[in-house]
Amino acid sequence: MANVDISQLVSLFSDFFTSVYKNQIDALANVYPTKKSLDVDYGDLEKFDPELADKFIKFPDEILEAAGDAIKEMNLTLPDSEILFRPHIRIYGLPAEDTLIEQLGSKNINEVVAFKGVVTRRAEVMHKVKMAVYKCQICDEKTPKIPITKNFIEPKRCDFCKKFALKRMDEHCDFVDIQRTEMQELLERIRGGAPAARMELLMEDDLVNTINPGDNIEVVGVLRLRPPLKMKQKQDMIFSRFLEVIHVRSLKRDFEEIEITKEDRKRIIKMSKDPNIETYMTESIAPGIYGNYEVKRALALQLFGGTKGKTMKGGMEIREDIHILLIGDPGIAKSRFLHSVNELAPKSIYVSGKAASGAGMTVSAEKDELGEGGWTLKAGALVLASGGCAQVDEFDKIDEEDTAAMHEAMETQTISVAKAGIVAKFRTKTAILAAANPKWGRFDQTKNLAEQFDIPPTLLSRFDLIFPIVDVLDDERDAKLAQHILTTHMGEDPNPESMPIEKELLRKYIAHARRTVRPKLTHGASDKIKNFYLDIRRKGKDSGSVTITPRYLEGLVRLAEANAKLRLSEVVEERDAGVSIGLMTYVMKQIMTDKETGLMDVDTVATGKPKSTREKLQKADTIMEIIKEILKSHDTADINEVVEQAAAFDIMDQEAKRIISELLRKGDIYEKEHGQIKIT
Repeated sequence: MANVDISQLVSLFSDFFTSVYKNQIDALANVYPTKKSLDVDYGDLEKFDPELADKFIKFPDEILEAAGDAIKEMNLTLPDSEILFRPHIRIYGLPAEDTLIEQLGSKNINEVVAFKGVVTRRAEVMHKVKMAVYKCQICDEKTPKIPITKNFIEPKRCDFCKKFALKRMDEHCDFVDIQRTEMQELLERIRGGAPAARMELLMEDDLVNTINPGDNIEVVGVLRLRPPLKMKQKQDMIFSRFLEVIHVRSLKRDFEEIEITKEDRKRIIKMSKDPNIETYMTESIAPGIYGNYEVKRALALQLFGGTKGKTMKGGMEIREDIHILLIGDPGIAKSRFLHSVNELAPKSIYVSGKAASGAGMTVSAEKDELGEGGWTLKAGALVLASGGCAQVDEFDKIDEEDTAAMHEAMETQTISVAKAGIVAKFRTKTAILAAANPKWGRFDQTKNLAEQFDIPPTLLSRFDLIFPIVDVLDDERDAKLAQHILTTHMGEDPNPESMPIEKELLRKYIAHARRTVRPKLTHGASDKIKNFYLDIRRKGKDSGSVTITPRYLEGLVRLAEANAKLRLSEVVEERDAGVSIGLMTYVMKQIMTDKETGLMDVDTVATGKPKSTREKLQKADTIMEIIKEILKSHDTADINEVVEQAAAFDIMDQEAKRIISELLRKGDIYEKEHGQIKIT
């Protein structure tokens, strides 16, 4: 290192450690080697000696070596006198906000860099020689332990017999654990559709196994070059790069990268006090789409989410993220809703069900390119978007096998993996906004909408709100929609009275609310939700159908909390409960109402069939059992006899005849001769 005396660096660090970090070093000595690293704040180093802090950026190897020597000279005694106190010096706290992975270039090689990102995959632990021992194959003399430094050249010649016969004795060498991982740019920092830049990390010793795929991290390290392996590449002198990690820490907070200034905060608080803030928020969601007020209101609440950090007895976390499904006729802007939320959510990822497999959505097992073969787990869309929002288009096109992986991700917000012999669990604290088409391409208005969803009922029931977006033929509405679209194309504001909030300010508003506001349910709001729930349950009891379940009760609470958070309120008031009840009622009328009976029935979604249809199926099964029983002793079953026996099961004559006609039409039974039937 030019113009720098190494002994002077050691002296500087000795002063720094004894005057600034003496307590931390003594505390570490008491637990060493259980804890092996001394974390040093770059800010403390900068205050002590700005020049020394600057040198750390340009000459990290020499600085860290000098810091290690300074610790060595302190000669600290440990409880176990046989162990030497040689901790790793891990400097953290360098400015990481302005650095993007894609900006790192050749000028940064062998220098310290700091940036933030999300871990995409992690390889298995490997082991590197730290201190090597060699033995002569001729005279059997052993070398003392040789430290393996960056520019280490393996010795070949014996110092005793001078023969070129040295062989490394692996069983006598000292090893250190190493692990390769891969990270990419944080989703909230990528703009304009650019691909996320990636960086390979190399971690040693106590940093091994400290981070997992899906974790948001801040990393400090030295940018290194890896020599090319192939001969052709050697001739071309083309090198790949990786980061030798000095320090890594996990970022737990949502939307860490959305910077909010004091001026922004003042504007946000002022906006929250506007009595029309809820309307402005709703109008800011996909302002170019006409109507669909309830959908926009729900999407606004999804962006804010419920109160986080709540747990049940036993420590199980209560989900705060709101899942919404938009299902409807083609060509009515479902995808545009998803793209609008994708642009607004401070942290989000958009995927299409046609293009994404279950592994791409959740976690995949891949051949390990980072390690020495084998397999490694790679985080998918829901894991990478953890702490934010994932938009899944063409949700009905995801394979049935792949949708199974989403059940756990949506409810418990974890993904348990058992692939290629690897068993692991990942966090997926992600709000899901999905869009799908009806089973037959377009809704049939004469049938129950919920029966036309080509999505497993068990998955459907995990959505807090399901909006059927139906293309209804209505002259007045069609005229207004046409005018809205044409006015937009003419470059005019189709709705001059609306006041959508500027996109960047809205992102900051959402981030501020999610970071700082934790609304609590008041007794008034709680009673309002409770009374609504009990009233709906009571109606179901009278009709014999299940109208609402506890799962939807939790959804009501989440929506009410989100509305309070939207207003930056620390309490959930009755008005917030009223908004959640209004949205739930709207959805229930749309998809949970049995067209045949006119009654609400949550099983329309939960089982895919309303109570009336289930009863018909049960009665049809009963009729089939009667026919089978008669056919045990007769060649054919007389229709009149079947109808007569059905009366014992409370199936009236007329209904029994209608069921028999339906079974004949479907081909389950056939008429051998007039009035005589057999099973097909």
